[in-house]
Amino acid sequence: MQNKITEMMYKTWILSGWLCVAFVGARAQEAKTWTMDDCMRYAAENSLKVRAEKHQDDTYRAEYRAAMADFFPSVGMRIGGQLNYGRSIDPQTNTYNNVSTFNNSYQAYASLPLFDGGQLVNRAKAAAINRQLGAHEVRRVQNEAALAVMEAFSNAVYYGGTVRLAIEKLDESRQTLHKTRRMEELGLKGAADVAQVEAIVAADDYNLIHQQNLYDAAVRTLKEAMNYPAEDALMMDTSVMVWRENATTLSAEEIFSRAVTDNPTMRAAECRRLAAQHLYRVARGAMFPQLTFEAGISTNYFRNLADPHTTAFSRQFFDNNRGEYVAVTLSIPLFDGLARYTSARRARNAMRMADVQRDETLRQLRTAVEQAVADRDGFEKEVVQMARKVAADSMAYRVTLRKYEEGLSSAIDLQTAANTLIEARANLLQKQLSYEIKRRLVAYYASDCEWSTINYEPKK
Repeated sequence: MQNKITEMMYKTWILSGWLCVAFVGARAQEAKTWTMDDCMRYAAENSLKVRAEKHQDDTYRAEYRAAMADFFPSVGMRIGGQLNYGRSIDPQTNTYNNVSTFNNSYQAYASLPLFDGGQLVNRAKAAAINRQLGAHEVRRVQNEAALAVMEAFSNAVYYGGTVRLAIEKLDESRQTLHKTRRMEELGLKGAADVAQVEAIVAADDYNLIHQQNLYDAAVRTLKEAMNYPAEDALMMDTSVMVWRENATTLSAEEIFSRAVTDNPTMRAAECRRLAAQHLYRVARGAMFPQLTFEAGISTNYFRNLADPHTTAFSRQFFDNNRGEYVAVTLSIPLFDGLARYTSARRARNAMRMADVQRDETLRQLRTAVEQAVADRDGFEKEVVQMARKVAADSMAYRVTLRKYEEGLSSAIDLQTAANTLIEARANLLQKQLSYEIKRRLVAYYASDCEWSTINYEPKK
């Protein structure tokens, strides 16, 4: 009995230990603070589009291996069995008879293309380029997911900041209402003043609820962009909103020159153009004659079912019926309903469209780089000016509050000054976040080492 009690206590102690570990782990998971880079990296690793593109990348790699394997000889084997009833040819006498026979044939052969108009070579080159295309496409989709999360994260941080500003404004309004009521008791303010301040408190309370709803919607959008579980909590690090003067000093032209060679979208477009050129050569090569070398060995076993004296299987298989052959085949296409001509024309048009798409991607990239640099520089100046405006509006609000307490201004003047200050602070936060987004975007186009949110290297 004592042993059972001891055993039960031991199991209970073990279970309690595991529960504590699980509880601590869950608390640690809940307490994790997600930075912008963490969210971007999570999206790059868990986006459904990234997963789909990785499968496509694996397909490109399989096609490359198949294209390289086409250079090796094709080896095959044929085995057949035939049972004849009635009139047939006797392979021993080469005459017709009416007996039942059994014929078992074996053949092993290998074929190798000697000339096919360059189809094998160009198909292998196109497959090699598509393999690079798969890696660039994975990188491109990862970057798109990360950029979408960067914007969604900034929106969530912005509305989180407006919620804090609304809380501060509501607290100040409640303090002002308390002071106004005390001043009414002392005869310094009237009932109208108290009513006006109460209306301000109600408006601030509504604004807080409205900003909280906007923040919740922004967090849901962020989770959706990250492919993050909607039921899990997401605690964000808002330090990203601190403005840092560490932008790259490269000009827009220098950044564009880097982006042309390093941007995955541009490299993918270039890969499509090169692959289309090789596929056009493949289609054009199908119009040339094809020369194929083939070699093989064959044998068979024959038995007359009515004759008990049949030559042994091993003797027929290895000695009597075995034969080898070597052949060179020349295939000349003459007319196939214009199928080869149509394929070549379709491939030529695909090549030309790939050239146009590459030029369009180049133009869009230049425009995006110039716009990103201009927006970054513009937001940098706006941040400086808005910070000065916040300082001036803060001083004006304090002066108005002082005048209100001394009876020299009305509650409407106080509300106007407070709203002006809150709006300025919210605009400053928005400009800081906009500057941070554009600064990171310019660093992305410049392939700056600071852009390290994604660290994916496809398997070789």
